[in-house]
Amino acid sequence: MKTKNWKWLLVLPLLWSALETNAQEEGPINIKAEARVGWQYDQVDGVQNAGNSGFKGRYLNLIIDGQISEKFNYAYRQRLNSSQKDNTFFDATDWLWLNFQATKNWGISAGKQVVMIGGFEYDRNPTDIYFASEYWNNIDCFQFGASISYTGNEGNHKITAQACQSPFRKADPDHNLYAYNLYWWMNEDWYSGMHSLNASEYRHGEYIFYVTLGNQFQWGNATLQVDYMDRFTNIDNLGENFSLIGEFSYLIADRVNLFARATYDKCSADFTPMADLCVMPGTDLTRVGGGIEYYPLGGRGNRSIRLHAACSYTFGTNPNPVGTALNKQTFIDFGLTWRLNVLNAIKQVFKPNKKND
Repeated sequence: MKTKNWKWLLVLPLLWSALETNAQEEGPINIKAEARVGWQYDQVDGVQNAGNSGFKGRYLNLIIDGQISEKFNYAYRQRLNSSQKDNTFFDATDWLWLNFQATKNWGISAGKQVVMIGGFEYDRNPTDIYFASEYWNNIDCFQFGASISYTGNEGNHKITAQACQSPFRKADPDHNLYAYNLYWWMNEDWYSGMHSLNASEYRHGEYIFYVTLGNQFQWGNATLQVDYMDRFTNIDNLGENFSLIGEFSYLIADRVNLFARATYDKCSADFTPMADLCVMPGTDLTRVGGGIEYYPLGGRGNRSIRLHAACSYTFGTNPNPVGTALNKQTFIDFGLTWRLNVLNAIKQVFKPNKKND
């Protein structure tokens, strides 16, 4: 090892000490990392897609969050394996926001945020999705903006109003395009909901509207999620452009999770051209599949390590030339996911060896 590399071994204890001191003075800080790697096979109508087959590193994320003071908290997530398409660091930043919790009920947040669109598929961490709807694969769901939230006294209801950059802003580079979102999260024992009303500019002064109903039902170890999203430019084309997603999962012995999943994307060929830049007019596409997940450290108490096997089959019409789900597509995925608390790991490395004391 070169001498300069040894310097990092001297710096790390100082870094740990500084982070620990910061946490004591300003509040807890969490630094986490997560990664997913594996082997996959992708073919369309019997022809292998070599570029999307073989061993792949799918995700590598860094997450930092914590408290600055009693009323201020923050969160940050960076995709370390994602390229910067516009040569800016923030292209690979999922979120970077600061929240001011004015009271128990009211909070104000600003920065790069998740566009507040309802649905459990939309809200799920990408590392936990093995195959998804055509809409999910194409929505640009992280944008700069601001929001205000009201949380009920019991903490099981939250309503958020948000104004942010439109997910379709790059389609009209000559104008600033905006989106306005009203979001309701709720959790009542066996039922949880993620619902929203949304208006996003796709051209200057022209909007596409969403009504999204995300539903989750929990019965012991069984979970059923059903999302419905209707997208329209006027009331007359309600029901012409929508996505329907369903997933049923069952956790066995707190370690093995079995799941079956189906997605359906439809957009009428007569739908306003290019109003929906996620699901193209003429789309009528179904994706079905399932899989198994194994958590060697426990399924609910500790999800730090996960092994998975999943497969799906897609059929129907997708006129998008760069679509991610295609007719007669078979996709198989085997992989490993792990999540690491970076601060705890550093602490363990430099933990005093009591045997040598």
